Amino acid sequence: MINSIPVPVGTPAPITSNGRSMTWTEQILKPDLYFVIPGDLQTLTGGYAYDRALMQALAEAGVNVHHIALSARFPMPDTAALADAAAQLANIPDHAIVMIDGLAYGTMDDIASQEHRRLNIIALCHHPLALESGLDAETERRLFDSEHRALNLACAVVVTSHATASLLEERFGIARAQLTVALPGTQKQVFARCQGDPPCLLTVATLTRRKAHDVLITALARIKQLSWRARFVGGDHFDPAWSAALRAQVCEQRLDDRIHFTGSVSDLDAEYSAADIFVLPSRFEGYGMVFAEALSFGLPVVAARVGAVPDVVPANAGILVPADDAVELADALQRLLTDPDKYQALQRGARAAATTLPDWRDTATQVIQVMHNVVTPQQ
Repeated sequence: MINSIPVPVGTPAPITSNGRSMTWTEQILKPDLYFVIPGDLQTLTGGYAYDRALMQALAEAGVNVHHIALSARFPMPDTAALADAAAQLANIPDHAIVMIDGLAYGTMDDIASQEHRRLNIIALCHHPLALESGLDAETERRLFDSEHRALNLACAVVVTSHATASLLEERFGIARAQLTVALPGTQKQVFARCQGDPPCLLTVATLTRRKAHDVLITALARIKQLSWRARFVGGDHFDPAWSAALRAQVCEQRLDDRIHFTGSVSDLDAEYSAADIFVLPSRFEGYGMVFAEALSFGLPVVAARVGAVPDVVPANAGILVPADDAVELADALQRLLTDPDKYQALQRGARAAATTLPDWRDTATQVIQVMHNVVTPQQ
C-alpha cells in the first residue's frame, strides 16, 4: 500500500512537528473526495477504467474517496436523471471537494450553477462530449454549450492529455491555470512474444462510430492476400445499430472467418499478450488508454493521427495515418506484415516507450495537487 505521495520536486512543503515534510494529503485538512460517476463503474471502457484505477490510487494515498453513482442515462440524461443528480449533489457537505466525471458533468451546467459556490467542484474531462462522432448538428451545439458553461463554473479541470488541455483552452475558453493534466497510468507488463502464425491484429475499443472500425474493416479488405487474423475486443451494446452494421460489413467483405468480434472481455492482458500488432484508427481520442496499454506490452501500434494519439505513440513505436483513410491504413499494416526490419524496429521502440509510461501513483499525485489547490487560498 502507498502510504504517502511526496510533494512535487521544487515545491516547498510544510514541515510537521517532528521535522518531516508533509505530504499533500496531510496538507488537506480533510482529505475527502466525492467522486461522481454516471452508470456502472465496472463498465469496460477506457474512461471507466481510468476512474476505477484513479479511485484505487487515491485511496492508497490516504484520500477518503466517496463514490457517488449517477444514472446511466448520462450523457443524454432525462428529467429524472438530472433531478437525481441534483439531489445527490445537494446532499454533499458544504465546502467538500467533488470530482465529477465529464460524461455527466458536461450536461450538468444548471446543477453546477446551483452548487459551484457551495462545493469545490473539479471537472474530469476525458474528451469533450460534443466531439463524439455521429452527432447531429443540434445535439453537438447543445452539448458544446452545456459543457462550455459547466467547465467554466468548475474550480479546476482535470484532463487526461495535453492535447485535450489545449483543446479546452482554445475552444472552450478554459484558462490554462485552471487545467491539470493527469495522464492515465499503466502497469509494468511482460512483453508480448509477437510470434503469431498468422499474426494477430488486436483492436480494443467499444463498437462506436468514433473508434472507426468501419475504416479498419475496409483497410483489412485491401490486404486479404496477406496472412493475418484480427480480434475486435469491445462492447457492442453502446450503439447496437452501428455494431450490426460493422458485422454486416465484415460479411460483405467475406472476412467473417478472419475478424472475430469478442465482445467485452475481463482479461485484457491475455489479449495484449497474444497479439502481434495493435491497430485502432479512432476518429478522435482524448488520450486513448489502450494505446499506452499496447505499448506497455511492447506492441507496435498503427493508428490515426488525431487528438492525443501522437502524444502517446512515439514515431519509433508506431505508424500514424490520416483519419478516415483506409488506403493509408492498409499500407501501414501491409508494411508491418511484410517488412520484418520495420516491424522489429517499431517493436523495439514500443518496448522503449513502455519504460517511460507513468503509473497510477503519478496520476494520483496530480489529482491530489489539484485537491490541495482548490482548498488552499492562492497567493
